[in-house]
Amino acid sequence: MKNRAVCLISGGIDSCVSAYLAKKEKYSIYALTINYSQKHKKEIICAKKIAKLIKVKDHTILNIDFSKLGGSSLTDKSIELESNRSLNEIGKNIPSTYVPARNTVFLSIALAYAESVNADAIFIGVTSTDYSGYPDCRPEYIQAFQKMAKLSTKKGILGESIEIKTPLLYKSKGEIIKKGFELKVPFEITWSCYKGGKKACGRCDSCLLRLKGFKEVKIRDPIEYDFYPEWYKK
Repeated sequence: MKNRAVCLISGGIDSCVSAYLAKKEKYSIYALTINYSQKHKKEIICAKKIAKLIKVKDHTILNIDFSKLGGSSLTDKSIELESNRSLNEIGKNIPSTYVPARNTVFLSIALAYAESVNADAIFIGVTSTDYSGYPDCRPEYIQAFQKMAKLSTKKGILGESIEIKTPLLYKSKGEIIKKGFELKVPFEITWSCYKGGKKACGRCDSCLLRLKGFKEVKIRDPIEYDFYPEWYKK
């Protein structure tokens, strides 16, 4: 039987490249997307397109209302979103866009899904190099969750494993984009912006990190932006 993997697909660059790497490794892919009541749904639309292109075995979209918990500018309209920060500022602290325990919730659901379909692996596109300062993107967090996954599942008790695969963990955004081009990832159908406009804002941390990555590989980002920082134009 072909190996099975659950791929967390958000619609952004990192999860898309991660899923394409799972496809390259010839996993039978079960896609999982979480609609966590973020302020826009463009990521969900992109996730559906990505899942279709890589011909997943199944695509599960779950609704979890994080807005009732608060604590993040991605789900709470009363919290201001950081904008126009310098690249040196990003990652120095935990920003307002951090959704409390989001990756722990997502990975726990992915773990349950993986056990139910007898999957061998879970792919998640976290990166600890060019990232916004989220504590649940660090290597030590992934290592701890892997240990918990073994202790908390039937497969783990039976001596089998569900590996938490993080192929992008130590890659910069530029390196991730370069790998994506090698895999023929359609970056034009991905969405990274924290805002849900017709065009990406070009001002939020996620847009800035994405533009930085394309600048590093000397290729123009195929999606449109309302604003381009001066350093990107040079």
